[in-house]
Amino acid sequence: MRRATLTALTLLLAFSLAGCKAKEMIDKASIAKDLKDRGTTELMKQVAEDSYDPPADGRLTDAQVQMYLKVREHEKQIAKVAREELEKQAAKVKESGDKSIAGVVAGFKSMGSVADFLTADLRAASDLGYNTAEYSWVKGQVLAASGSALTEQFVQGMGKMMDDAYAQTKKQHDEATDPQTKKIYAEMLATYEKGRKDAQQQQVDPAVAYNRELLEKYEATLTALSAELSKYEEKEGDAEKALSKWSEDLEKATPPQSADGN
Repeated sequence: MRRATLTALTLLLAFSLAGCKAKEMIDKASIAKDLKDRGTTELMKQVAEDSYDPPADGRLTDAQVQMYLKVREHEKQIAKVAREELEKQAAKVKESGDKSIAGVVAGFKSMGSVADFLTADLRAASDLGYNTAEYSWVKGQVLAASGSALTEQFVQGMGKMMDDAYAQTKKQHDEATDPQTKKIYAEMLATYEKGRKDAQQQQVDPAVAYNRELLEKYEATLTALSAELSKYEEKEGDAEKALSKWSEDLEKATPPQSADGN
């Protein structure tokens, strides 16, 4: 009985995997056909008909974030197919020779594949029936929110380096006995002080702060940025690893805050 159950589960898993693979192949074939039948020029004519008036406060809604996430998943599929076609065309150009007629034809086709790759997000939004103008605005707001998290870490890391430099300069200033040398260190300290004050006065855009908080309900803030960069990676996961590594390095350079936030 146990052996029969195990066999049934194994078959079920096999059919499930086969079904997923078959669906992936069907999806790729459907995308490839759409890229061939509806070129970038036609796509851009269609999306040009869309219009959208963004809210004055620049804030996203839950529905818009959900739209962005759905479009992004479909965009990844389209970009993958377009990239594979681009790689095929690039190989043909190399085989035929850049100056041959076949090479020129393949070169023109590869230009089309580049355009398909770069407009994968608009095609995905159009495929899913969304207003592409609204989607473009939403994507911009999401990436601004995602990028601000990395910028904030960078600023904090630079602040730590500036604090260390200030402490070292202050020590040299206090130990200096020559008036001229002491004056030079005093001017350097004044420059550091001004830089620290300017950094403290910089405020995060309220809309960006709000959108960051909303985005974090669905995924880590930096995920949107890494997902956007992942389209250009040679190996899947490289962009996420690189961004995570950079974020970790910035965190190491950032001084821990005390309970009162100082």
